[in-house]
Amino acid sequence: MPTGIFNTGSFATDLAKPSFSNMITRLMPNGSAPLFGLTSMLSDETAQAVEHGFFSKTMIFPELKINFGSGYNAGATTFVTDSTANVLPGMIMRIERTGENIIINSITDATDVVVTRSVGTVAAAAILNNDDLYQVGTAFEEASVRPSANNIIPVRVTNLTQIFRNTWAISGSANSTEVIAGDSTEAETRHDCAAFHATNIESAIFFGQKSQGTRNGQPFRTMDGLINMIETPANYPASYGGATNSSTAGSTTNWTQILGYLDPVFDQTTDPKGARERLLFVGGAAKLVINEIARLNGQTNLMEGQTTFGMEFTTLITPRGKFRVVEHPLFNTNATWGKMAVAVDLPTFRLAYLKGRKTSNKEFNTSGNQAADNGIDAVGGTLTTECTTVIKNTPANAIIRNLTAAALG
Repeated sequence: MPTGIFNTGSFATDLAKPSFSNMITRLMPNGSAPLFGLTSMLSDETAQAVEHGFFSKTMIFPELKINFGSGYNAGATTFVTDSTANVLPGMIMRIERTGENIIINSITDATDVVVTRSVGTVAAAAILNNDDLYQVGTAFEEASVRPSANNIIPVRVTNLTQIFRNTWAISGSANSTEVIAGDSTEAETRHDCAAFHATNIESAIFFGQKSQGTRNGQPFRTMDGLINMIETPANYPASYGGATNSSTAGSTTNWTQILGYLDPVFDQTTDPKGARERLLFVGGAAKLVINEIARLNGQTNLMEGQTTFGMEFTTLITPRGKFRVVEHPLFNTNATWGKMAVAVDLPTFRLAYLKGRKTSNKEFNTSGNQAADNGIDAVGGTLTTECTTVIKNTPANAIIRNLTAAALG
């Protein structure tokens, strides 16, 4: 029994009132807002204004591609390339086809470099047009002059806070009516309102599109959701060349193809301390396709006396990482979304709440609450949340559409 002042450290586990997202996770673990619920276990941000800006940074791995039709002989030391972006003197580059290492001496312009050949044990050899050169480190002489700096230019991403509101209300008569099963009418209505509020936020987290204007003469904003952010080329570094991690499957999908759709997310290391894992939110049809791909590429043996039959795969393992497959109830609300899979890297994802605008509940005419709503003979309340979606490294996430049927391969 504690003595002295009772403080927050004296609360028993789960005695303190949880946040709304935490309550959703505990009260409705299999409900329609699993990702919103998971945000209670992630760090969140405070948006200081309705436009919330953040920076997405992706590690740079310098490379060169030879751009000279006739190629170069073993003695050439000046190369024309597609681009010298991110390349600096002192970098050692490996000519991948031949295995020769060279060192960059100077950058002449946006496409030309001067090099020293055969820095290592592999002798200089002829270089072909379109040969690739990848950085394999740097090297400097003793008492060298300080090298030039290289910087990762972050991609600035902005999003807008969106106001979510849901109201529960029942007449005074309905509130006083006894029911023979379930919770009271007030409690049931409260739960329904919480479910609607969480589902509305979850829907925007996935499907929102950024906009702002006026509505009813007042400022009005909507936020970008995961899918729109993944499918916006501006959210990727220049090295992506306008590409995104968005794929549309054909009439059938095999193992090789699904690997190709998902593999790019592991080019990004976002949590060096954690496992290389992603959540893969799927619709029911997409989950069937993934499980059928596994069945077609495996072998099933039935044994005498067996009383259960079938299989369910909840983890998709690739040579580079794992995807925890989670069927999302929201995706099953229509046939198109049912064929969709969205890979989410939780360390890159969070919600930013406008300061003081985390979920609040303003009630009227309820027990212990003297606030009246124009004298109405009813009880109720309104849930209000203002937040926006943040993805700190967009290329670590992906979306696949139209997973329709499985194929061997």
